[in-house]
Amino acid sequence: MADAPELPNEAETRARWGNFAWTPENAVKAQEIMGRYPAGRQLSCSIPYLDLAQRQVGAETNTQGWLPIPVIEFVARELGVPYIRIFEVATFYTMFNLVPVGRYHVQVCGTTPCMLRGSDDVMAACKARGMKKGHTTEDGLFTLTEVECMGNCSSAPMVQINDDNYEDLDYDRTLAILDALARGESPKTGTQEPGRHTVEPLGEPTNLAAMETGNHDYRGEW
Repeated sequence: MADAPELPNEAETRARWGNFAWTPENAVKAQEIMGRYPAGRQLSCSIPYLDLAQRQVGAETNTQGWLPIPVIEFVARELGVPYIRIFEVATFYTMFNLVPVGRYHVQVCGTTPCMLRGSDDVMAACKARGMKKGHTTEDGLFTLTEVECMGNCSSAPMVQINDDNYEDLDYDRTLAILDALARGESPKTGTQEPGRHTVEPLGEPTNLAAMETGNHDYRGEW
């Protein structure tokens, strides 16, 4: 597939990550995570361990992080389970990156609500900044991925960049966010609609409006 990311060289990956181990700080976090689960249930740690490992790789590479095969093998050894059990988890959840990504992983939602509200404009803004689906920009700053619904339909279209969501986007708003990140700034997260705070209706409530000022009992009207 044209949009498929290029797999890293296995020999280079093992040379770089074959001796992966927790940092002292993450070793403490790993013990705390393990303590949440009863004995014999260590497989329950697979998701938080993979997340912790991906974040450590990200910190070491100044990127959003990814999971090289030797790192997944390390997590399996830490949990005392076969490698394939952890690999199954890593390949199932899209929150885990199996190939290197940039400093900012730009995940554009292209599902129906976002598409109807202008996700094509969001994607066009990304392309205007040199991004291509499944690839990282030459400067290593941005990786672009199109994803399925991430649950922000009421404030569509949206994009997730690393751990943050940006909503109520259009072409210009998307460009402003990308340019701010490129300058090393921290743009406002959440909705980009002036005067909106979460996903409350624009203007004023139209459903159960009488509840806004009092405990109105609608049951008689139903």
